Amino acid sequence: MRWRQGGPRGLLCAVLFAFGASLAHGQELRIGLSSNPSTVDPHFYNNDAVSAVVNHAYETLVALDPDTRLIPALAASWRTLDDTTWEFKLRDGVKFHDGSALTAEDVIFSLDRPATIANSPSSFATYTRSITGKKAIDRLTVQLTTATPSPLLPNDLTRIFIVSKKLAEKASTDDFNQVKLDAGTGPFRIVKFTPGSSVQFARFDDYWGAKAAWSSLTLRMLPADSARMSALLSGDVQLVENVQANLVPQFRQNKELAVFDKVSSRVMFLYTDHRDSSPFVTDKEGKPLQKNPLKDARVRQAISKLIDRNVLAERVLDKLGVPTANVAAPGMFGFNPALKPEAVDVAGARKLLAEAGYPEGFGLTIFGPNDRYINDEQVVQTIGQMLTRGGIATKVQVSPMSTYIGRASKKELGFGLLGWGVGGGEPAGAMRGLLGTADKDKGMGAINWSSYSNPQFDALLTEAMHTVDNKRREQLLQQAAELALKKDYAIIPLYNQVATWAARKGIAFVPRVDEFTLASQVRPD
Repeated sequence: MRWRQGGPRGLLCAVLFAFGASLAHGQELRIGLSSNPSTVDPHFYNNDAVSAVVNHAYETLVALDPDTRLIPALAASWRTLDDTTWEFKLRDGVKFHDGSALTAEDVIFSLDRPATIANSPSSFATYTRSITGKKAIDRLTVQLTTATPSPLLPNDLTRIFIVSKKLAEKASTDDFNQVKLDAGTGPFRIVKFTPGSSVQFARFDDYWGAKAAWSSLTLRMLPADSARMSALLSGDVQLVENVQANLVPQFRQNKELAVFDKVSSRVMFLYTDHRDSSPFVTDKEGKPLQKNPLKDARVRQAISKLIDRNVLAERVLDKLGVPTANVAAPGMFGFNPALKPEAVDVAGARKLLAEAGYPEGFGLTIFGPNDRYINDEQVVQTIGQMLTRGGIATKVQVSPMSTYIGRASKKELGFGLLGWGVGGGEPAGAMRGLLGTADKDKGMGAINWSSYSNPQFDALLTEAMHTVDNKRREQLLQQAAELALKKDYAIIPLYNQVATWAARKGIAFVPRVDEFTLASQVRPD
């Protein structure tokens, strides 16, 4: 249940001004998460909610700062030896949680492991496909070879966590989830994972970097807004992510709370089924259509014209959204300023539908989660109403993210809402996964739920990913985005989320563009 205006809100106001106790439990940090990660195996599921959790215990060679700039992590430095060879120098003195030393062999094993995991809902192997050779030069030096120039390799490596080869070589995902091995190098080690409830950590005192400010950490899974807000107000947690949108103004005014926000790199969009036939597409009487209207770019453009992104951002999201027509976030490398959010044009949309052969519209079901993104259920409901008013009779089905993503990733649905965090400092990786023609061997289309395929787009993106010159690469990315998003309407971008966090008095926090809630960014104030 979500809190609404009225009685519960009045009670909330009373509670807000009633508490003033100082932080409890000293060096223990408790954070309320809005997601419900299903695993703590760092290589099983390429999903931001999972990565944000395991980031506390596992590290990558290259990391991202809060503004998505590349920074050294387990690799102290890296360089290109020629167009297709990269050399990474590891930090000396890094220890795994079992006390063993990090070596080049652990890195090579960790780069190989994602491709060996069966039944991954979304594989990390997409980030290692470009690597054709791996060589340990010495204990702390790794050379990676690619078939063609790969300037984005350091960006891709921000997604691959390094684990102990000795401990993980024979370990299963269940072994990770049951915390049978201490295979990470991060500032915390996992003590207990209770699916659907919490992940408990203890500080790793032999950590190579800055010592964590907290001796223990508990990440509580509280996807329901009301439960998460109540936990903050009662002191059960000291920090929460994704503040309930209509409570942000109240929280800002309360002297016992601090609110933090940042425009996110997460783009919210609609995937649209490009196959010859699509489930849940019907005529106005509910009878299945033999021909899929969504395959026609004019229909996809009409859908875009029926959506009022300003209403979504200002009203449905309580100003926690920024309308967009890009995959890249504003200011990010590869952002195309020529792509503007589509203006609402109902008459134009109806004209496009008529040109496509659907003057009376058709029937459609829109799917989405109800516990993952800011006001996601309301967003899906509102879009359904907008489409219905434009002649596309739209039914709405929402479900918990854990259920929704399982069906959507198998392409059982056809049309729905999804959010994707554009990581790595530029959009090539997201475009490769969301828009590239599905090709497992090339690492393309891993999350292309639209089944979009355009050889011209693939060629532009592939050239961009192999172009070392930054100016030329950015031009190619912008051209690819214009083709896929403006001409083809492959997916329909809606807005970037404004990520929010709230903390009890006495907590300082550094918000991140990628929306990750990391204990390393939390300190007593």
